Amino acid sequence: MNRLPSCCSPLQHHWPLPRAVPGAVLVSCPFDPAQLAADDFIHAGVEYTSSLQRSVAKRQAEYLAGRVCARAALQALDGREYIPGTGEDRAPIWPNDIRGSITHSHGWAAAVVAHNNQCAGIGLDQETLLSHERAQRLAAEILTVDELQRMDPDLAALAVTLTFSLKESLFKALYPIVQQRFYFEHAEVLEWSTDGHARLRLLKDLSTDWRQGHELEGQFSVQNDQILTLVSV
Repeated sequence: MNRLPSCCSPLQHHWPLPRAVPGAVLVSCPFDPAQLAADDFIHAGVEYTSSLQRSVAKRQAEYLAGRVCARAALQALDGREYIPGTGEDRAPIWPNDIRGSITHSHGWAAAVVAHNNQCAGIGLDQETLLSHERAQRLAAEILTVDELQRMDPDLAALAVTLTFSLKESLFKALYPIVQQRFYFEHAEVLEWSTDGHARLRLLKDLSTDWRQGHELEGQFSVQNDQILTLVSV
């Protein structure tokens, strides 16, 4: 039987966002790279690839925690035993009938999954809140001209971090559908509110179904200095 890795705290089956996505399951866990044991991959039943073996403990622990969460989420969804591998594009490889996403940031990992007949795409991302100074430095790289004009300078740290994370979640949700990479300048956050609601718009044609001007809903939560975002379609 697979064992919880030494670096992972007990798994949490919860929904830490404002609105549930029908049919979706989210599992998370805190993890500590300093507690990573040499046999954690073996006992957890997660493939220890040559690439992972060459990586630092932080990368190994976050990958392991993310995959353990993904397996638990799939077990809760429909009882299947499956751990997503990694494709050549570095994205997780999910079963054909599953849409899923994995995120990890500063000692916390999570995975969300749903059947594709209930969710066409889903993206989850967690980020640590930027400092005000760093947010100001990075704003022009992450925000479009219109986003910069709409931004309240006093809320730069939250606005820049949130915009970055929402666009990451948007990419994770749409990339498996459109099979085309797109970047920060190809989408904009039209609005967000303190209740965790956000609205995004595509600024580039990604496919015949996903064209410039298409709007999508997003959601987010803020816990201490961590921002969690999700986009589902």
